Amino acid sequence: MTLEGGIAGNPWTRSARNFGQFYLDRANTLTLNQILGTVSHAMTDIGAGYRLGFVAEAMYGSDSRFDVTIGMGDRALSGMYQWAPTQAHIDLHTPWLFDRGIDFQIGHSYGLMGTEGTAALSRPFYSFNYSSDFIVPFQTVGVIATAHMGAHVDGVLGVDAGNSTTFGQSGNNNRPKGYLGVSFAHLAGNRLNGHLIGRAGPQGHDGDPRLSPEGWVSAGIGDAAAHRMQINADLLLAYHPSKTLSVTFGSTWLHDEVPDDDAWGSTAYLAWDMTPALRLTLRAEVFRDNTGVLIAAYPGTTSFGKQLRNQPYPFYAAPPTTYGDLTLGLRYEPNLLDRHRLLGRVVLRPEIRFDRSLNGTRPFNRDAPASDPIVRKGDPTMIWFSCDMIWSF
Repeated sequence: MTLEGGIAGNPWTRSARNFGQFYLDRANTLTLNQILGTVSHAMTDIGAGYRLGFVAEAMYGSDSRFDVTIGMGDRALSGMYQWAPTQAHIDLHTPWLFDRGIDFQIGHSYGLMGTEGTAALSRPFYSFNYSSDFIVPFQTVGVIATAHMGAHVDGVLGVDAGNSTTFGQSGNNNRPKGYLGVSFAHLAGNRLNGHLIGRAGPQGHDGDPRLSPEGWVSAGIGDAAAHRMQINADLLLAYHPSKTLSVTFGSTWLHDEVPDDDAWGSTAYLAWDMTPALRLTLRAEVFRDNTGVLIAAYPGTTSFGKQLRNQPYPFYAAPPTTYGDLTLGLRYEPNLLDRHRLLGRVVLRPEIRFDRSLNGTRPFNRDAPASDPIVRKGDPTMIWFSCDMIWSF
């Protein structure tokens, strides 16, 4: 069980929002981000070289607004705090084809791409980089096969229903999507890990466009959705020069034929373990949204789910923008609870972050109406101060 709460302070916002963030969109608001509960069983030998296990996980909190999977209880709650299943898969190891065999993950899983995960302890900062928030799949339902081709190299192949969707009435279209890639670990003297993964498939909704009385439009594009591809590529490299220092680089590219958009983001991280309890982390990112349609704010608590279901949804976005962000953060894990292990562990993560438009647009600290949902007269920069606390047990 993991609990995370925090606040993203932005004294200069006039919209009560932090633009360019899904999960930390509410400025100056103390928030329960997630209560994450997991039940799992490690893969256990069932004979003849086969092993079987499972993972079941669900989340409650404000983060669930953007971690929905259509058709899996996504409309059970509609307020600031919602719930979402995040994992429900069977894990099967087989002795097929390779000496180390092939593992299958069958069911509902986190996306494989990006450098920062949804679960609080799977990312270095409270805030997210643009790439992990906007151009990688969050959740998929399908089958992922990991072929252990060598001691340090795995092949990855997956087929699924799409990003945050399932099947039938809860799907976006009837065409399959999937992954193809390679991951590697313990190279260069056990110092280098990483992956190179691609993903392709039609991601648009095949429903007809709909219009709300307020003037908001849905995301459906009709039958053309089955033929317009979305393609991702994701590179991750993590290198450890020493036991206390690590350098990570991630780069993600997206081409989406629905809005005819290309976007890419590259992020570098430097982490230094100053003491066993204290880590200093620096993050620098450049992200380009060529049309302005990808980096958007969803002010309604159900806006993101409505967009996936082809319902009209409120939003506002920016002109085509090149974003830069620089984040400095601390991770403090006091050892006060070490003597009482049943109480779990506590992590504190304060950070200061500076976001800026690098091409002269002004997308920050303002919102925009349905009649013209593009922010043109906001600020070119956004400076904010955030902190979260994580308790896991």
